[in-house]
Amino acid sequence: MTRPPAAPPAPRVAVLGATGCVGRQVCAEFARHGAHVLAVARRPAPHTAPHSFHPLDVAAADPADTARLLHDARVDAVVNATGGWGSTEEEMTYAHVRLVDRLVTALARLPHRPRVVQVGSVHEYGPVTPGTLIGETTPARPTSAYGRTKLAGTDAVLAATRAGDVDGVVLRVVNVCGPHPPPASFLGTLVHRLRAAAPGDDLSLTVADARRDYVDVRDVAEAVRLAATAPATGRVINIGRGEAAEVGELVRLLLAAADLPAGPLRTGTGVASKGGDWTRADIRLAARLLGWRPRTDLPASIAAMWAASAP
Repeated sequence: MTRPPAAPPAPRVAVLGATGCVGRQVCAEFARHGAHVLAVARRPAPHTAPHSFHPLDVAAADPADTARLLHDARVDAVVNATGGWGSTEEEMTYAHVRLVDRLVTALARLPHRPRVVQVGSVHEYGPVTPGTLIGETTPARPTSAYGRTKLAGTDAVLAATRAGDVDGVVLRVVNVCGPHPPPASFLGTLVHRLRAAAPGDDLSLTVADARRDYVDVRDVAEAVRLAATAPATGRVINIGRGEAAEVGELVRLLLAAADLPAGPLRTGTGVASKGGDWTRADIRLAARLLGWRPRTDLPASIAAMWAASAP
């Protein structure tokens, strides 16, 4: 009697930035599909409890120590979901450039080449003319410190891949919505304001006169999981919904999810913004290389974001 073939070992993935908006969903996505997750961040959070956790600031650590950690964990893939807006260019350089440089140095020391998924940003392209469908061949001309430093991180991963030091792929992600948005983001700030509102508070808002591509963070996590094994070495792949939504419509969806009356909603050009006034990603390459398409519509994503913010 022949024995059935042994099941392949569960994949092993390290998620850097495991406590952030994207990282926590990436950890959960891999775990749901049977992977062993090593969550890496400066300090643990309640949602890292189901995973193995290692406290580490990769930007500060000796690359030899990072390499030892990844080697001992026998990882098949490393996801870099670290970083954020930051308040100064120095902070963003530390998080987006120094960290990536040290990460690729660590990875080059390993005897094997795990797949590296760099979570990049649509803001690496910089401002574009309204109506533009942003494809992977759109020239990258960022004007913000965030876009410049994220692009530098992307370039480091791609250069190391061309040199054969890493097996890298970059996902350029549009603005994210869904559960647990970054506190400093537009939607994260708005959720906090609405949760803190008392009955009778003035809920009038002024929002940017802009249209932006937003994608649910759980859909981003699925794209990351697929990119961990897809034949996409050295590629940049856009991840978004492929739609340009009015910022005001996002606000109306959030007020509806919160069951709050909509106050006067004004648009203006003087509103502070960290991104361009128009983003719409061409996501056809993601469908072709990853077999990925967004699953979650904006009303469901915004509703889930509000529900997840409950005390």
